[in-house]
Amino acid sequence: MAIEDDVLVIGGGIAGATAALSAADEGADVRLVTHKESTLRNASGLIDVLGYLPSDDADGASEGPLVDPFAAIPDLPETHPYRTVGVEAVREALAFFDGIVGDAYLGAHTDDNALVPTHGGSIKPTARYPRSSAAGLASDRRDALLVGFETLPTFEGPLAAAHLEAAGVPFQARGVTLSFPGIVRDDAKVTRYAHLLDRDETVSTATGAETGAREALAAAVEAHLEGEKRVGFPAVLGDEGPDEVRAALEAHLGVDVFEVPMGPPSLPGLRLEDRLYAALETAGVEVRSGVPVVDYERDDGRIDRVVVDRNGAEIPHRADQYVLATGGLVGKGVESNRERVIEPIFDCHVPHATDRYDWFSEDAFGEHPFARFGVVPDGELRPRDGSGNAEFQNLRAAGAVLGGYDYAAEKSGAGVSIATGYVAGRHAAARATDARLATNDEVTPQ
Repeated sequence: MAIEDDVLVIGGGIAGATAALSAADEGADVRLVTHKESTLRNASGLIDVLGYLPSDDADGASEGPLVDPFAAIPDLPETHPYRTVGVEAVREALAFFDGIVGDAYLGAHTDDNALVPTHGGSIKPTARYPRSSAAGLASDRRDALLVGFETLPTFEGPLAAAHLEAAGVPFQARGVTLSFPGIVRDDAKVTRYAHLLDRDETVSTATGAETGAREALAAAVEAHLEGEKRVGFPAVLGDEGPDEVRAALEAHLGVDVFEVPMGPPSLPGLRLEDRLYAALETAGVEVRSGVPVVDYERDDGRIDRVVVDRNGAEIPHRADQYVLATGGLVGKGVESNRERVIEPIFDCHVPHATDRYDWFSEDAFGEHPFARFGVVPDGELRPRDGSGNAEFQNLRAAGAVLGGYDYAAEKSGAGVSIATGYVAGRHAAARATDARLATNDEVTPQ
């Protein structure tokens, strides 16, 4: 017998989690199934709404960075997901996100983007940022020391500082590279740094003395301070208790401490994942990972059920409404072969040129059509077929599986996922409630 729910969400990233939480918030019984672990561990942890406007220039140049992303949304192409859901829905979705993450994220006090330095020394316009990054904003005029570690080559403090200086930040940036107390292997995982600081493990200093890891790290950095009022570290300052680690370092150093968001694997991304999945548990959402959707059954223009593969066993799942949040080309929610571009689960229509050579630009840094591949939604985020009709009456899509935007160029990925996930979840819950009420009316004696 198929498992029955009001709403079944397919995909465990930020779009899927937001859709599930949004539907549950409306009182729906929700289940979330995902093939693999969330891709949030590969994300920076920053919530970018819109950093740049796409350009019609042949060279693919974009307009920005934008100060107010909400004011710029009406200037986006009509096919953009933000135009589909509307500016107010984007605001509502961000407020919903703020309620989920609490004081772990900042930025809700203003419509303006914050300018957050990242691991390469570039500056990213973003609408919400982890509290751990707050003291590092590029708009802050206080001089900063950036600390890299010999065993962590993915962040080079001197190089990042030089890039910030070249970007014209209103402060002096300087970088140093130090050995991290207690870690000598070049291939050490970021979680090793974090757990060592979480537990304040005993380590040996350069002089041979033994002390706690936090004090040892602070002492190593203190010797290089030259009057800077803030110190930036790669985002490895604790996993279970990052606030406590930062507070301890600040107490030792007498300056503000901040984290610079990193590439994968990303501790800020993992921390966000933990908060979202804790919220899913609190909301009563049933989560099943490692269960790819391998088939589905259709009935009169609707998805009747999907089939998941659980360790080789095919298990049917039936719901009244479905949300597709499987990601884009990177997440395999959209795939291509030599003949066409496809959405692999329901074979929803993905517009694309017939000639594969028209899928990309000859200019490596130009505007590539493949970056906008995805399903085309209607006003309720239902994927449309080639004739413009809804593929299924009870399927909605959210996040990177949607087409019509280039999240990498626009710096809009997390924002689109949150906004469309929120709206898709709301629509799915409303339709499921209508169906439940209709069924109750049919079975209630008059």
